[in-house]
Amino acid sequence: MNYNQKNRWKIILVVAASVIVGVSLWYSSILVNKMQVEERQKVKLWAEAIQRKAKLVKYANTLFTQIGGDERQKVQLWADATKMLASTEVSNIDLGFVFKLIQDNQTVPVILTDGNNKIISSRNLDSLKQNDTAYLRKTLAQMKEQHQPIEITVYKTQKNFLNYQDSKVFTELKGVLNDLQNSFMTEVVANAASVPAIITDSTQSTILAYGSVDSTRINDPTYRKELITTMQSSNTPIIIELGDGGKDYIFYEESSLSKELRYFPYLELGIIGLFILFSYSLFSTARRAEQNRVWIGMAKETAHQLGTPLSSLMAWVDYLKSKNFANAEELEKDVKRLEIITSRFSKIGSSPQLEVQDVTVVLQETLDYMRARTSMKVKFTFNIAPHADSIAAINAPLFSWVIENLFRNAIDAMSGEGALTVEVTDQMQFLYIDISDTGKGIPKGKFKTVFEPGYTTKERGWGLGLSLCKRIIEDYHDGKIFVKSSEINKGTTFRIVVKKRP
Repeated sequence: MNYNQKNRWKIILVVAASVIVGVSLWYSSILVNKMQVEERQKVKLWAEAIQRKAKLVKYANTLFTQIGGDERQKVQLWADATKMLASTEVSNIDLGFVFKLIQDNQTVPVILTDGNNKIISSRNLDSLKQNDTAYLRKTLAQMKEQHQPIEITVYKTQKNFLNYQDSKVFTELKGVLNDLQNSFMTEVVANAASVPAIITDSTQSTILAYGSVDSTRINDPTYRKELITTMQSSNTPIIIELGDGGKDYIFYEESSLSKELRYFPYLELGIIGLFILFSYSLFSTARRAEQNRVWIGMAKETAHQLGTPLSSLMAWVDYLKSKNFANAEELEKDVKRLEIITSRFSKIGSSPQLEVQDVTVVLQETLDYMRARTSMKVKFTFNIAPHADSIAAINAPLFSWVIENLFRNAIDAMSGEGALTVEVTDQMQFLYIDISDTGKGIPKGKFKTVFEPGYTTKERGWGLGLSLCKRIIEDYHDGKIFVKSSEINKGTTFRIVVKKRP
């Protein structure tokens, strides 16, 4: 499978993965939106229920206020009746009506005292304790704390006082009212919808109760203000009147679960993306490792296969030289070249030995070798910066192989006609080697792709040359090789960066 086919398959797989991820996110988004709609409906129902219960509490409070007023009115009538009986004009009073008023009070406990707080009479108290002075005094004290006594003028400056307290029925009903108000507050802060909620007074600054909020920060004025502002912007506060003469406010916002669900698709996308990235990295590593094993095996097998005929050729060269064969020396050069190539292949996959030497010598030898085997239409130029320190630790056979590959690619890109330039620059700790040609050039989008295994523009190429160059420079020499610059139909410059002598 060539590089273009692999690219097509990669694109197909990326598109398929994108479709799968897109469908997954779309469906997840639909589910999240449904859950958020259901939660908003629950919150709405909760808010409506709270409003109805607040009306019930207000109605009950109003009712109890009326009952309390009725009880005081009863006591007032009782006091008026008592005053009438004490009047000097008692003969002009309808005594039957007066006695009926007094007898009608069967529920409200009352104690009549004189101006010196001496108990004169009592009514509707505990029948078993009504003669107990301590009990009467204790009850009188409770009455004075609960209600203001009603003053009765008996004669001129002589006055009596009618003390009373809430009836047993009214007291029990008031307890029910308090329980109802407390349960209302509890239901708001511990709501079934599990939404953060707070109850404030009419100033919207004092928090009366709260639920599902950060209790450790609720006493922080800044946090409270921000919280109320946030909730007010999320939902219109619920106004409640519990019958105490003022208005309270319920602020609430969406639950933390709803907020988390809103970001769930993005979290899912991130997780899927990380999984795909990890999987791709894992498979790429495995693929590269497999390619490495194949290349190493192929290189070593090639070196092994060349070994036997190479030994035979060397023997033949020695024989021809002994017979003074005319072209024996040229044949010896080619055999030595084969020996170098065999050595190169044998070093693939093992840690090559690096030697400190002059890089320009290796460059010059490779350039001379290629010039002798290249068309005269290719002009070779070798430039070295003045006083350049070009000593570095390299493996000469492998490094020469890289330069030779770059030269061959440059000559092919120029179709055997043009200028090939080698420049060596001393840059402090590094040595820069630039190899430029005047060939077809490389598109910018392919600057990194050209080093991928399998990439080639040749009909019969394997696409291993530049990949092998990258491996030799970066893995064996701890350097860098990249496309420095390129323009279509103008040429390309490859740069090799190696560390200078240790």
